[in-house]
Amino acid sequence: MIKVFYGDDRVQASKAIREFLGEGYEVIDCTELTPADLPTIFLGMTLFAEKRRILLRDFLANKAVAEHLPEYLQASHDIAIFEMKLDKRTGVYKALKDAVEFKEFKIIQAQNINKVFDIYRVAKKDGRRAVQMLAEIEPEQEPLMFLGLLVTQAIRDFAGHQGVKEKRVLHELSKVDLQIKSTATTPWLLIESFLLRLAWL
Repeated sequence: MIKVFYGDDRVQASKAIREFLGEGYEVIDCTELTPADLPTIFLGMTLFAEKRRILLRDFLANKAVAEHLPEYLQASHDIAIFEMKLDKRTGVYKALKDAVEFKEFKIIQAQNINKVFDIYRVAKKDGRRAVQMLAEIEPEQEPLMFLGLLVTQAIRDFAGHQGVKEKRVLHELSKVDLQIKSTATTPWLLIESFLLRLAWL
């Protein structure tokens, strides 16, 4: 079964995705995917389970692969697609809208996003204070979504000044992203560790 979750409320979307997929699902970033990768994702099996549970991030934004999605609607795996933005004018959307469930999640208030950005700004000078601020909003956040907002801020910094520190920060964030997806370490501990190091990068 394939479901599409979209919108800027990452926290609520993430909760809905977990309700659909359960815990311990695979996460695939689709920005670099090619059509040749799709059979393995939609039809491939694993040694541990015949039915896979997969989250595809930014799948529809990758037009080269998105146009092939109608070919895989009968996939037996549980597959969630998450998009920050969804263009309903595309041919792909029109082909899927009656065949796939779409769920939209909009942020009603931007308070939490502003808090995330405040945490990042504080961490650049005082990592301990940033971790304390994170503890206040952590129950309302989802680690990967939170990390995505940190990346957004880091990219903005890099766009404003492409210095050594800005490059190091992006490199460290990519390592945190990989560690969250590939280790059993608690995601929040990895994020807190990054915040504590940020001022010294």
